[in-house]
Amino acid sequence: MHLDVQTLHNFYYRSAIGRVAQRVVRDQVTAFWPNAKNQTLGGFGFAVPLLRPYLSDARRVIGLMPGQQGVMPWPAEKPNVSVLCEETLWPVENERFDKLVLMHGLETSERQSALLDECWRVLAPGAKALFIVPNRSGLWARSDETPFGYGRPYSMGQLEAQLKAHHFEPLRHAAVLYQPPSTRRFWMKTGPMWEKIGRSVSALVAGGIFMVEVSKISPKPSGTRATSRVLNPLGHLVPAPNAKPARARLPVDVSRVTSERASCRDGGNQRGCRS
Repeated sequence: MHLDVQTLHNFYYRSAIGRVAQRVVRDQVTAFWPNAKNQTLGGFGFAVPLLRPYLSDARRVIGLMPGQQGVMPWPAEKPNVSVLCEETLWPVENERFDKLVLMHGLETSERQSALLDECWRVLAPGAKALFIVPNRSGLWARSDETPFGYGRPYSMGQLEAQLKAHHFEPLRHAAVLYQPPSTRRFWMKTGPMWEKIGRSVSALVAGGIFMVEVSKISPKPSGTRATSRVLNPLGHLVPAPNAKPARARLPVDVSRVTSERASCRDGGNQRGCRS
């Protein structure tokens, strides 16, 4: 289930906890990708808040928003680069993107396999993608007050296995958002401390979301073609080639045969009686 674009906009741009989440996640994105000079970047779902640092240097930035979610113009003060699209049929040619970010796109999709195939299609050979999903064991996936409380949360093993099955090679991963999804003053004020402690103690257990960087495996491995042997239980009933047709047997009158045998026992001289 995709959230409405207005709900996502209000969370990331108008709520205090949303602005914190945007800053923490965006800082990790730029740690993975310090620059994207002369590259083409794409974002799917509601990833546009994470693409702002690349607007000045990238060759092109495209924000793809699924029809079930809706679209908004972005960025506000510059020419619009966001576009409404079908979830699994993007208006982008093959091998266009050098980098791709998905946030609030994979976990809310009802056609995850087709969506991952579309991601593979639009990435250039050797290009990288960053998948951002809720952590199944994190607090953010258990709260309906944030967008990460909707859709399907993941464990790290589940996410990497799904990405490998669609011809992506995991490179790096990180967990962020260690502070609870609360607007109470104590948690908001101590948020940076929790991020620092969380990353030094556990990179996977308590973080609110997972971020996995992958590269495209190209070309797709063909694998081994499996052949199946179909048993034919009626094979013995099918006439063999050039086989002579069996001579048809005439029906036997049982009553006549019985009468003839009785006459022979009585000494009759009927043809067919043995001497």
